[in-house]
Amino acid sequence: MKRTLISNATIVSEGRHTGSIVIEGDRIATICQHHETPCGHFDETVDATGCFVLPGVIDDHVHFREPGLTAKADIESESRAAAYGGVTTWFDMPNTVPQTTTLEALDDKFRRAARSSRVNYSFFFGATNDNSHLLAQLDTTRLPGVKLFMGSSTGNMLVDRREALEQIFASSPLPVMAHCEDTAIINRNMARVKAEFGPDPVIGFHPVIRSEEACLRSTELAVELAAKHHARLHVAHVSTARELELFDAPSADLRAPLPLITAEATVSHLFFTDCDYARLGTRIKCNPAIKRPADRDALRCALTSGPISVVATDHAPHLLSEKEGGCARAVSGMPMVQFSLVTMLEMADQGVLTLERVVELMCHNPARLFAVRERGFIRPGYKADVVVVRPGACWTVDSGSVKSKCAWSPMEGHTYNWKVEHTFCNGQHLLNRGVIDDEVRGEPVAFDH
Repeated sequence: MKRTLISNATIVSEGRHTGSIVIEGDRIATICQHHETPCGHFDETVDATGCFVLPGVIDDHVHFREPGLTAKADIESESRAAAYGGVTTWFDMPNTVPQTTTLEALDDKFRRAARSSRVNYSFFFGATNDNSHLLAQLDTTRLPGVKLFMGSSTGNMLVDRREALEQIFASSPLPVMAHCEDTAIINRNMARVKAEFGPDPVIGFHPVIRSEEACLRSTELAVELAAKHHARLHVAHVSTARELELFDAPSADLRAPLPLITAEATVSHLFFTDCDYARLGTRIKCNPAIKRPADRDALRCALTSGPISVVATDHAPHLLSEKEGGCARAVSGMPMVQFSLVTMLEMADQGVLTLERVVELMCHNPARLFAVRERGFIRPGYKADVVVVRPGACWTVDSGSVKSKCAWSPMEGHTYNWKVEHTFCNGQHLLNRGVIDDEVRGEPVAFDH
């Protein structure tokens, strides 16, 4: 059994302390305090002097595009990008081709990931207007949850019948992650803007079309249904200040359970505002839309004093050719999984939140919310998913440094002062100062719902 020592570390997990981590095989064996000397022979030693050692990030919201859309991304390419970003576990969304709305399609995705994912993985099962009878057949030890599109988005998986929505919330054995935008409101807004500004309005109208009202009305309905059926609801990519009023703030005590109804923010909605459309255009077009600075500021405040429980990416690669056009023609989504952790660490430098809170939102809370087994914390006996990040390591994103298959990022030209130096996945040294071990593969995540 291989033994690895990560020495001279500042460990951030359920607090902060200095010391060393001993990894044996795929597990964390021992966590030593700074005054303790680890014993025995080590096959590999990583000196983490000047670095912070964190649990591997769990990104609960990615679109890796396989199967069916692999010209723009696939499991291998995007899980490789995840490793470069310190993400050791990802949960993929069901709007692929075919959609992950049957048990057969779900099993096919697991087979594909077993062959090619660099890091750990699982998949959301997609709810539709007519497949709620399958929910009782889901293996709850394999899956994080059920994805529900309560608004039209990429993949045409809209669930818009009240009877179907009631049945999904009443019968799901797993948390329901909901994309909340009111399609009727969006369609009315689009028709109005097109009538005045032409068939493909410029990108600045995107948050006018996919408006605050569209988000709020749909999120209100999701919260109403979840409360009625005592269901676990996780609202994806909350983008407005008004939506935040619908959620309770979780307890600061990590031992206390999270609320039954929780909210996710994405790095994109925390970083960009509608002022950035002039500079980045459709590169930051996503659903729901990037909105006002006031909304971004409210989301940032909610990271520490409000109801945001999880920060994820909604990583959604497209070819640049597909991003051409305006509100009607350009597709929505952007690749962010490689840059999520360093962006949040930058926000910590800016005083938006603490480093400890970054770890709670990106590692601890996803594990707690989805009952991930033995991941998300640096604890003895847990899987050794560990990331070593260095502050003060200045680097600028260019197209050559983007690891996603689509080969672009809205972060190009941005300079970071944090860098992921090492990524360990199940005790395997996957990323070593910019070099990926091509032999390493992740494994399916287990859940204790």
